[in-house]
Amino acid sequence: MSGLAILGIAIIVLAGAYLLYGRYLAKTWGIDPKAKTPAYEKEDGVDFVPSNKWEVFAHQFSSIAGAGPVTGPVMAMMFGWLPAFLWVLLGGIFFGAVQDFGALYASVKSHGKSMGGVIEQYIGKAGKKLFFLFCWLFTLLVIAAFADMVAGTFNGFSADGAKLQPNAAAASISMLYIVVAIAFGLFLKKTKIGGWKQALMGIILIIAMLAGGIAFPLYFSKNVWIYVVFIYIFFASVTPMWLLKQPRDYLTTFLFIAMIAGAVIGVLISNPSITTPAFTGFVAKNGSYMFPTLFITIACGAVSGFHSLVSSETSSKQIKNEKDMLQVGYGSMLLESLLAVLVIVVVGSLTAMASNGTLDAGLAGIALADTATPFTKFSVGVTGLLSKFGLPQEVGMCVMTMFVSALALTSLDAVARIGRMSFQEFFEVEEGKEASPLVKFATNKYVATLITLAGGYLLSLGGYNNIWPLFGSANQLLGAMVLVSLSVFLKVTGRKGWMLYVPMTLMLICTMTSLGLSIYNICLKLFVNGGFVFMTDGLQLIFAVLLVALGLMITFCSGKKLFNEEEKPETKTVLADSKA
Repeated sequence: MSGLAILGIAIIVLAGAYLLYGRYLAKTWGIDPKAKTPAYEKEDGVDFVPSNKWEVFAHQFSSIAGAGPVTGPVMAMMFGWLPAFLWVLLGGIFFGAVQDFGALYASVKSHGKSMGGVIEQYIGKAGKKLFFLFCWLFTLLVIAAFADMVAGTFNGFSADGAKLQPNAAAASISMLYIVVAIAFGLFLKKTKIGGWKQALMGIILIIAMLAGGIAFPLYFSKNVWIYVVFIYIFFASVTPMWLLKQPRDYLTTFLFIAMIAGAVIGVLISNPSITTPAFTGFVAKNGSYMFPTLFITIACGAVSGFHSLVSSETSSKQIKNEKDMLQVGYGSMLLESLLAVLVIVVVGSLTAMASNGTLDAGLAGIALADTATPFTKFSVGVTGLLSKFGLPQEVGMCVMTMFVSALALTSLDAVARIGRMSFQEFFEVEEGKEASPLVKFATNKYVATLITLAGGYLLSLGGYNNIWPLFGSANQLLGAMVLVSLSVFLKVTGRKGWMLYVPMTLMLICTMTSLGLSIYNICLKLFVNGGFVFMTDGLQLIFAVLLVALGLMITFCSGKKLFNEEEKPETKTVLADSKA
């Protein structure tokens, strides 16, 4: 199958979805360009910061485009590339983009409240508490999985002690990114420069950082990088958005766009053939069934509950104008779906690139080895495509290793901030009441961040491979709960929400089935097969049971409101005004 044909179909379908279905949702729910957004209502220079739509888009896209669009599709290709391709398109258009846009919309229309705050307003205080507890537990899984992944990518030494220059260079570039992002943020704050001048400056800084990182690689072990990563995400969680997170996301988006554009151009020029099977059957070689495995494995790129946290916790607080929400919420998700399709094309054509000489023998051997990670496969594939432009493959591998680590690192710093905020909001007291000294201490942003990161660190000891299956199930369950909650919000405020019913039902069935199977397999290991280890299996069992219990309780609270609650008369007036 022609990789160019698959990519062309995806671009046409996704562009059409944005122009037709995305605009339909915006028109149906109502957008008011003259409304005062929460970024202005509550401007504080820390979280609520009115920002240019491209800056918010950059933040949203770079935060949601973590490791998922690379990892999930590659793993799901055990059923063939066609099921993965179809789920990315259908899930991205009708599930993921609707959820991301809906969460952003609900938050902006609710004065910048997070999803937990929206749930409290329209469902109840119990639902809010349960949701924040679920979110906090979920962020621990994300921190654990992504921190272990980034540290492993930065590891400068192989198992036999040999130096790994691409990894060390990627680490060096990433550290430069942090320092330069802070300087860039301070410069922008002082000068108020924008537009093409800001973009040009960003591109020059990126080129300088790439050159500096490749020239001066940092060789440290994985254990050292674990500590460095946790120190970084601590500061990313507590510093003002404009100082570190926003400028870093802005700069990183240029990397993502360059990576996507380079890979797309490479596909256009070489038109690689996908040689992996289109469909291998409903049962994979490892015994996994397509249902629910496919829908859990591909999260980012199709639908991901984590995205709703980014939409409602951070992006909604930066929106300057309601008309920007479609581009930020719906558009960024479709771009991520395009990235997932690109991953399928590149990885699916690795064998063809190896046989026709596009890849040198060394890189081909690395990518096609049974131990090769999805990151490695994608990095090698794109390196082969970029070599068509005369870029040396050893340099290409350094750059691509940095790119894919940036995918995980940008989600990691976002989720650390979201985890801290979820912890604080869980203990938030009612207005007019005084919090106890213990609650005040625990909800201090520095203490809350330390507690959150400590939980993530303990889970990271089990390793990325042990965390990912549970992370996928929890992620999709979060997405299902958000879709249920958004359905309540839309109904209570007099807006149509029928387009959410099928996605929320399918995701609830998939996630509960997957978590049930996870609990069964862990119990089987504990009571029958032996080999049970508490720091991996034990913690996963505890988390799986808690996630199922919380998910069912939140779904029950939301579902009861959805089927019993009548829309409030006054909201019809609000809706009419918003469409005026």
